[in-house]
Amino acid sequence: MAENEGAGNQPVALDIDTLEASIEKSRMQRRRSARISGILYPLAVVLGVLAAWEAGTRLLGVPTFLLPPPSAVAGSLRANASLLLFHGWVTTIEIVLGFVLSIAIGIPLALAIFLLISSQAMPKVAVAPLLLVWFGFGLLPKVLIAFLIAFFPIVISTAVGLSTIEPEKIYLARSMGFGSVATFCKIRLPNALPEIFGGLKISITLAVVGAVVGEFVGGDAGLGYLLMVANGSMDTQLLFAGIIALTILGVALFLVVELAERLAIPRHIIAGDNATHLS
Repeated sequence: MAENEGAGNQPVALDIDTLEASIEKSRMQRRRSARISGILYPLAVVLGVLAAWEAGTRLLGVPTFLLPPPSAVAGSLRANASLLLFHGWVTTIEIVLGFVLSIAIGIPLALAIFLLISSQAMPKVAVAPLLLVWFGFGLLPKVLIAFLIAFFPIVISTAVGLSTIEPEKIYLARSMGFGSVATFCKIRLPNALPEIFGGLKISITLAVVGAVVGEFVGGDAGLGYLLMVANGSMDTQLLFAGIIALTILGVALFLVVELAERLAIPRHIIAGDNATHLS
């Protein structure tokens, strides 16, 4: 009888394994289709907008100095590639130096004070002409403007990350005999990394804005300066090309910060943090 019962349970176990394998397979297929859709749909929208833009400007006879077609913008990108690369390199140096300076000042400042609301009262863009008077028209005033605009999100996100920690983790560290320094280095700081990198992602985009604002006010090189020159000479094609180059630069720098986040923080912590925000 025992043999019959074992023989009767075996098909049931096989059916359960088959069902679990089928569920896992369908789950993987849904993930794969969602990943493909996430790539194809935005690409299709962008191509559709470009096609409508091209057709609309040509059929309606819109002057190129008002709205050039995408093909003309692409031609300007090719024709002015070396010019865009040169000015893009200048803007990149200003952005990166301002971003690095914002990290070097912002994070230590957040370690000393968890909140710095009063600094938001200062109109940073209005300070740009004053910085030009003090430091001239070189690289330094543009870096300082990028720093003033970019450092505050790092301060706030670091302060929030350091202060929002579960008390149970602190109790666990104390029960294990950790001192204040060990608790900070092994518990509090790693716990704050997702918030810190969230501030870095915001800061790098604001550093782009700050560098361009500085070039608008008193630059002699850079993509912001190139946009001002193109606007003054009514070269709309170069203006669009400069905007596209600046957008690509901003996205590339954002992806660099995101890559640093993935290298610095374990994947399960990032996934858990995203799940917490979604819930």
